[in-house]
Amino acid sequence: MKFYSTNKKSKEVSFKEAVIKGIADDGGLFMPASFPVLPKKFFDEIENLSFQEICFEVANTIIGDEIPSKTLQSIINNAINFKAPIVKLNNNIGVLELFHGPTLAFKDFGARFMAEALSYFSKENKKNITILVATSGDTGSAVANGFLNSKGIKVFLLYPEGKVSHIQEMQLTTLDGNITALEVNGTFDDCQKLVKQAFLDNELKKNFFLSSANSINIARLIPQSFYYFNAYKQLEDKNKPLIFCVPSGNFGNLTGGLISKKMGLPVEKFIAAVNSNDVFPNYLKTGKFIPKPSIKTISNAMDVGNPSNFYRILDIFNNDWYKLSTEISSSSFSDELTKSAIKRIRKDYNYLIDPHGAVGYLALEEYIKQNKIESFNGIILETAHPAKFIDIMEDVLKENIEIPERLESSLYKEKKSIKISNEYTDFKNFLLNQN
Repeated sequence: MKFYSTNKKSKEVSFKEAVIKGIADDGGLFMPASFPVLPKKFFDEIENLSFQEICFEVANTIIGDEIPSKTLQSIINNAINFKAPIVKLNNNIGVLELFHGPTLAFKDFGARFMAEALSYFSKENKKNITILVATSGDTGSAVANGFLNSKGIKVFLLYPEGKVSHIQEMQLTTLDGNITALEVNGTFDDCQKLVKQAFLDNELKKNFFLSSANSINIARLIPQSFYYFNAYKQLEDKNKPLIFCVPSGNFGNLTGGLISKKMGLPVEKFIAAVNSNDVFPNYLKTGKFIPKPSIKTISNAMDVGNPSNFYRILDIFNNDWYKLSTEISSSSFSDELTKSAIKRIRKDYNYLIDPHGAVGYLALEEYIKQNKIESFNGIILETAHPAKFIDIMEDVLKENIEIPERLESSLYKEKKSIKISNEYTDFKNFLLNQN
């Protein structure tokens, strides 16, 4: 399989080169030259396959022979050794829990797979790899966990000062070794901009072997299609229309879902659920994509005003606004509505849902009411464990939330971060001083 740039000004590259580069030379994002459709037999027999077997079939189909089958199987077994169950709220709606990995967030799928793949590819490189990551919360800890103590790899995590939850911050700032946390005086969009500028800087490219572990990296994106297939496996009645509601920030998760549909998964509709950062629903209404500064909310991982993967979504639909808006709907919800949904879901279903999942619930609820659908498979992607937002959850619900041990342990470690401005020259000089 070859991979091309969404800007279409660079030559096609191998999967290996796409993973190591992270971003194309022309600044675009890598996409597969085609989306091979999985055979009917795969879907007919999917209930008999383990999660890891599903992951292997999907990855092997889209990656091809660049990674030997036994190695790819080992990568998947090492990276994705945790579950992703659907918890039913009622006969029509279920929650796909994606927080059972080491850092209790869906980012574990992509970050761990990428770490394994990059480690495999980097064995032939004599130069150390420097990974730059912008995070609005969960990406940082997932990447740090995936790459911790990997030989020949240094990781720099850029996160916005004061705009991630306390637990998220402690998860990504309490590691040593090859992980460095940079606390940026700005927003997530500022962090993302710094990373993108670095990849286009010829001086840095001469001094470093740069790669990215954000969802701009195709190795982060492909594994995010795995759990859509696994969700389909778990459905009791596969004949009902399948609707995925995806809490969306940088839109990598939604893009992973679109890839699964291109590969044959029978999805009726995708819903992009967003908070007050509403550039995507505005695009669906007007046909115009107008980035704007991000707004801080209680669902902080979705506080993105210029989502990178929007351009991948455009590419999937060949820049056809009508077709895109037919297959994807999107709604925006305030913090007050999000809090109300958290309380209502706890009361009605005795289920703890985090702020991001609550936004997803609201968007699915609105879509079902507007379209008067009575029988369906509605799957809300629950992207992080509620305890990662314990201050918000306890304030809203007025009850104590149990913190899993692997989260709680980070609270007693020493925070280690380096504060920098959101000016690119400061970030560049910092990196050059590390060489």
